[in-house]
Amino acid sequence: MKQIFRFTLIMVMLFITLFNSKIMAQEKPIQLSLFNPVQIVPEDQSVKGFRFNLIYGKNAAVTGLDIGLVNMSTGLETGIQWGAVGITDGGFVGWQSNFATISKGDSKGVQWSTVNYHEGHFHGLQVAFVNYTDTMRGIQLGLINIINKGGFLPIFPFFNFSFK
Repeated sequence: MKQIFRFTLIMVMLFITLFNSKIMAQEKPIQLSLFNPVQIVPEDQSVKGFRFNLIYGKNAAVTGLDIGLVNMSTGLETGIQWGAVGITDGGFVGWQSNFATISKGDSKGVQWSTVNYHEGHFHGLQVAFVNYTDTMRGIQLGLINIINKGGFLPIFPFFNFSFK
């Protein structure tokens, strides 16, 4: 197990060294992150393609496939996000599947987690044990479903919906 961890750490450091050159600075198709700031692409830049976060990764925006333990985007995330914790501060378009999903902004798509918490307007489907959103145009499925404004009811078990 220690050998696998060492090998992974060496590979991450090698990728950071190779991809952090000025030649690759123009394109950011891949992000490998041990934890922020030990990552190929700096946190204030975007990634289009694939992001893999061993522990914690943070970028301005992500377009494509986002996999890791803790995935954070400060801007719009577009594509598929999968991990333990997914955090998007600028909204998302696509599919988020995490143990816990925390998002803000205007979002469209599917959230499939244990807990979904969304500040802002959500357009789509939320599936979790506990779902929360400020406003919604779509359906929530879970044990506890909360639509702060405009839902079928503010809190309802098993499902809730709003088409406003």
